Amino acid sequence: MVQLQFDVLDSKCWSRAGRARVLLRGLMLVYFTTLSSRIHASPATCSSSKYQHCGFHPAGVHGLDCFRRFPDFVRTECVWKPGNHTSDKEYTIVVDQPPIKCKPENITTLSKTLKVSESRNLTVEVFENINSRNCTKAVFRGLPRYMVRCGPPVNVSFGRHSGGLDVNVTWPPSHVKGFTDYHVRYKEQGNSTWDESPLQFHKGNRCRVENLNSSLAYVVQIRCVTNTKCTQCPWSEAYYIPSELRTQPDSVDLQDTDVPQKNGRRLVSVSWKFSADELNDGYSVTVRKTSGETPVNTPQFNTSQPQIRLILSYSAYHLHISAVNNVSISPAARLTIPQREDMSGMRDGRLKVKVQSNRSFTISWKDNLIRTYVCYSVEWRKEGDKVKYMSFYQRAQNNRTLDPLPEPLEPYQRYNITLHTRPEKGTCNMKHINNSESTYGSTQFYFTEGTPLSAPKNIQSYNGTLTSVVLEWLPIPEEDTRGFLLGYIIYYTEYHQRRTGSEKNVTVDPELNIYGLEGLKSATTYQVQISGFTSAGEGVRSEEILFKTEHEGNFDVKGIIIIFSVVALVLICGTPIIKRAKVVLWPSIPSPGYSNAMQKIDGICELELLEAIKTLKVEEWDTKSLQIVEKEAVIPASALPSMLPLLSDSLDEGDSTDTSRDWFQTDTDNTSGDVLPHDTSSDTRQMALQGSPFVFPSGYTTLEMLQQVIPQGMPLMNTTEVIESESEDADFTVVKSGVEYVRQFSTSPIMDSEQMSTIL
Repeated sequence: MVQLQFDVLDSKCWSRAGRARVLLRGLMLVYFTTLSSRIHASPATCSSSKYQHCGFHPAGVHGLDCFRRFPDFVRTECVWKPGNHTSDKEYTIVVDQPPIKCKPENITTLSKTLKVSESRNLTVEVFENINSRNCTKAVFRGLPRYMVRCGPPVNVSFGRHSGGLDVNVTWPPSHVKGFTDYHVRYKEQGNSTWDESPLQFHKGNRCRVENLNSSLAYVVQIRCVTNTKCTQCPWSEAYYIPSELRTQPDSVDLQDTDVPQKNGRRLVSVSWKFSADELNDGYSVTVRKTSGETPVNTPQFNTSQPQIRLILSYSAYHLHISAVNNVSISPAARLTIPQREDMSGMRDGRLKVKVQSNRSFTISWKDNLIRTYVCYSVEWRKEGDKVKYMSFYQRAQNNRTLDPLPEPLEPYQRYNITLHTRPEKGTCNMKHINNSESTYGSTQFYFTEGTPLSAPKNIQSYNGTLTSVVLEWLPIPEEDTRGFLLGYIIYYTEYHQRRTGSEKNVTVDPELNIYGLEGLKSATTYQVQISGFTSAGEGVRSEEILFKTEHEGNFDVKGIIIIFSVVALVLICGTPIIKRAKVVLWPSIPSPGYSNAMQKIDGICELELLEAIKTLKVEEWDTKSLQIVEKEAVIPASALPSMLPLLSDSLDEGDSTDTSRDWFQTDTDNTSGDVLPHDTSSDTRQMALQGSPFVFPSGYTTLEMLQQVIPQGMPLMNTTEVIESESEDADFTVVKSGVEYVRQFSTSPIMDSEQMSTIL
């Protein structure tokens, strides 16, 4: 609005010059009044009639925002978001700010930079698909001087530990001077409302949000605090903060194997487990040498799998294994890969050490390594101490004097030293951990040697004989040797109550802790002491022990005990073994009487006889007589084989059911009870059976074998027995066709089981 200022003139001061000035000011007032009327008469929006069909729609163009980035106060940037169904990506933007006329512009991008006045209201309209009936629009109105924006941050990192959240914010460099503080707000994941009011932090200071639940996930947003310079501070995008990792990997397994065709290197395979595997994004493994030598490249390996494989030298290493996600690191599982001690061929004298002083020594190697390597690393340590190291460059000779050492050498202490080779040419410092060096050899040395502080302990004697005894002892501990042990000295002498004999000694190699003394006297008591010695001299002697050799003529008690034990063992365990061997080597021949066929025949006969007895008709009750009626046929023994088939046929035709089961029975008429002597009738019977078709290959006959030898069509006789007559006439054999009729007379109609058993 144009404001005109008038001076009130006094009537007394009215003059021609005054009248001219009043006239000029009046003309100016009329002009500005007319101009102001034209501006205010313009419509509120400059949209033409061809945009009248475009309207607001949630699925159309939306999110139109215009602002000026601090500290640029000239250019205004407008951005928007496309509709859901836009295909041609063409927009029409119309800007309205006096004196700028409404001029539409077609663009295909989602932003537009404008140059507008900061003191006049600005209206911006964006149309989408103006040539379609589904045309949509978005409108923005504002005063440019209040549209200065700072932020959002260009980078934000988070870290969770101990129930808190560390926030590290990086702002655009041009916005740093526009504000001094910023806000942080957070909420639990899935919660619709933000927790409390935003926390305010000063820019550049450490930002930490306390009192969070470590097991919950959160959502965080950040913005600057508005002021006169930055009138707009929009919230940043929502950052997802996963829960804190509080458990460490476990069940760590280490496998150490050789690398083929690569001496001095080993393949180390490490695997582990992590209980909260769904919360982590991967694992971080840090590998460092126990000597503390730090490689040029970071010794950290990231892997998505719970395992890692490394090619390392024979040195000792520390491993730290942690699970990680984008905001936290779990507590580390710590593992030490020990130095390999079983270095075959690496203690064969290829490496030697010569000590000049407690601050320097010279190390030399056997092979001509300078043809291949120029970079080396030496590590040494004493037992229980930290490893020391020095790397060096050498290409002229096979030795190197290390001077000065990081720490002075101590006397009487054993040091282990190892030489490594490195393939680098430019620098001899370790560049990386994995596959970076090879172990050449190892040895031990002393700065100053001394005599052993202690003697062998727990000396024992056994296996004593008339002239010898075996001694055994515990070696001197390494920490007490104070030098390289060169051997043991065994002192022994005859022991008597009032005097001792001349002392003798024998030297034993340091690797031995058992030795047999020989050339002793029988039945003599000896006193023994043992000591160790180094290059500096002999150490203290052990306590005396006494032993006595065996006396001549004494029984060997141990031998007797051994013999007695062997005899007792044979008596206890020998009988079952002998019986078992007899069963295997000399099996007993089974009796035909126990065969399956005989069991079936006997069972059938007993059942039929019992059935017949049960159906007897008792005519007289007389228990003093038993009558057995039998059919007898006198047949010559020589004609028996030829008559057997006829006998079988006649039985089938003429005998009844009860008499079809014939059996041969020994003549029981001889009641004298004398045993009949053997005579020629048995031989006659044997010859007759051998000539008959029923002769079997052995004395053991089964029912199946009997069925095989009887011709087809011939019925099988169930019970037939051929007996020899013991009468005076030995040329005849009595054939008894079975019991036809059995009649028993009893005075009582009741028979118990015992009486029936007696009859049978």
